[in-house]
Amino acid sequence: MILTVTLNTALDVTYTVDALVPHTSHRVGEVTERPGGKGLNVARVLGALGHDSVVTGFAGGPTGDVLRSLLAPLPPRDALVPVAGNTRRTLAVTDRSTGDTTQLNEPGPQVSAAEWAAFLRTYGELLADADAVALCGSLPPGIHVGAYAELVRIARAAAVPVLLDTSGEPLRRGIAARPDLVKPNAEELAQLTGSRDPLRAAGDARRRGAHTVIASLGPDGVLALTPDGVWRAAPPAPVRGNPTGAGDSAVAGLLSALAEGLDWPERLARAVALSTATVLAPTAGEFDAAAYAELLPRIVVEPHTPTP
Repeated sequence: MILTVTLNTALDVTYTVDALVPHTSHRVGEVTERPGGKGLNVARVLGALGHDSVVTGFAGGPTGDVLRSLLAPLPPRDALVPVAGNTRRTLAVTDRSTGDTTQLNEPGPQVSAAEWAAFLRTYGELLADADAVALCGSLPPGIHVGAYAELVRIARAAAVPVLLDTSGEPLRRGIAARPDLVKPNAEELAQLTGSRDPLRAAGDARRRGAHTVIASLGPDGVLALTPDGVWRAAPPAPVRGNPTGAGDSAVAGLLSALAEGLDWPERLARAVALSTATVLAPTAGEFDAAAYAELLPRIVVEPHTPTP
């Protein structure tokens, strides 16, 4: 079983309009709702790949009830911890004329000390059956900034491989707890280390405590600093589409390949193929299964030698 943690779950609401024009009224052509938050997105992709996954984190209020009802028929098992506050919503407005998406993210419910303690009990119980765990996304109000560092240490004590995918101060503190893998994008790495050179920044992140660093480079694929060497993996050609959820699909690829015992080139190829197939999908945050099957054998994975 693969466990994903989303402390700040969300109900993702997408509006589709013909053209998004500031300072005007719009007639919405289509509205979709789905359970969201990075870890839930990861678990949904894991389920599509045939892996048993469990989601935990927080859900509460009327929005949390809607989220859980939408989650119920999906492959991931629901182990979300109830809170008194209302689960946040994220509102995406997709412009048909350009394909661009504008995102509005609410902060999330206030989480009490008692609710955090209840989550820690659930987390510890779930780790007993987990082959790997992913800690994903932002922290809701009330959760201390070192929460991910605490969860990394608990997973390491249970001998469960742990992947961390967050940003800012939670990432900085989480890396110091020595996670097995972190997956920042280039901007998050730059904020963490002060370097705009992905290779240098990833090396700095490893020195700070991360066992492996997978730096997401957007349409250029990923750069991976692993104990077995440095790798670059990229799609065969740039693609256009909606990048929403592409990073979460990459995390699912890495976790599923880890659970299957694949080597680093195979892990990276899967992550990049899934990420690219997500950009190509007609529905934001989903991956195009046919595109994934076609892309996987064509992903270019090479040992990376820095330019002198």
